[in-house]
Amino acid sequence: MKRTIIVALLLALAGCSTSPPRNINSSCDIFKEKSGWYKATRAAKKRYGTPIHVQLAIIKHESSFKQHARPEREYILGLIPWGRKSSAYGYAQVKDSTWDWYRKKSGHRGADRDNFADAVMFIGWYSNISQRTLGISKWDAYNQYLAYHEGHGGYKRGTYKKKAWLMKKAKRLQADAKRYAAQLHRCEDDLDKGFWLWPF
Repeated sequence: MKRTIIVALLLALAGCSTSPPRNINSSCDIFKEKSGWYKATRAAKKRYGTPIHVQLAIIKHESSFKQHARPEREYILGLIPWGRKSSAYGYAQVKDSTWDWYRKKSGHRGADRDNFADAVMFIGWYSNISQRTLGISKWDAYNQYLAYHEGHGGYKRGTYKKKAWLMKKAKRLQADAKRYAAQLHRCEDDLDKGFWLWPF
């Protein structure tokens, strides 16, 4: 009986998901509520040099900080559910093939797309490649996002130039990144004094 209860509790805990922060428009509020996320973004910045505010802006525009985010389903005749528009999943909305590539090349073989720390580490890794292969500064949220969305080959070919909606989205992301940076400037000292040491 005891063993059954313990197993049931463990299964329940495993099924729990992390809810998005209450205020996704403030980097300080995000990290005050999710203290372990500051530790994660800080670790990604230390390893790959990608600014924390850029990491946050990409997560916001890809998944709105939803752990199990997926693209919308497609419907046949507007009624019958078919499949999803892509295999993108998790905080950073990474496709299956891209995630497999990341795990193979980065050495993060156990990384999961629905783990925030793994998602921001991926963003850092990807933006590092964007800088090396395309010359995009890691501080350039606008062009980093275009390369993130279109892929390195697509960015090089300029596929985004035919997508006005995407360039508008990238501009909104850039504005969010700037706001996150200004907010972080006001609270980062407090976070560094102790919040980032808290466990996940």
